[in-house]
Amino acid sequence: MTDVTEQACPINPMLDLVFSRWTTPILWALAHHGRLRFNELQRAVPSITPKVLTQRLRQLERDGLVVRTYHAEIPPRVEYEISDLSRTLIPVFDTLTSWSGAHMQQVAAARRAYDTAQAEEAAWAEG
Repeated sequence: MTDVTEQACPINPMLDLVFSRWTTPILWALAHHGRLRFNELQRAVPSITPKVLTQRLRQLERDGLVVRTYHAEIPPRVEYEISDLSRTLIPVFDTLTSWSGAHMQQVAAARRAYDTAQAEEAAWAEG
């Protein structure tokens, strides 16, 4: 049986997978910087806490979107990189980046217009 939300919007499972709170910045950083160690990745996504980064990396590895490579050295070294599966998302990210560059000014203008109309409506209602 298919989830009702999935029926209404078949891309919802992908949105939950790829566009959750920290997934996109992590994948973006790995796609643009290549293979990174944990601390390098944390510097690339500075607002994430170490605990959350660890949790997200484990989930991304489980989902097949990140490859973790352990090097048995002293001290041990662990590196992360996007998987071949994640590389198929790069055109999606590129399209969203292009859309953002072309349309975010329109979104900002729409928000200002909406906020102004709401403020005027509230002022009118107060009398």
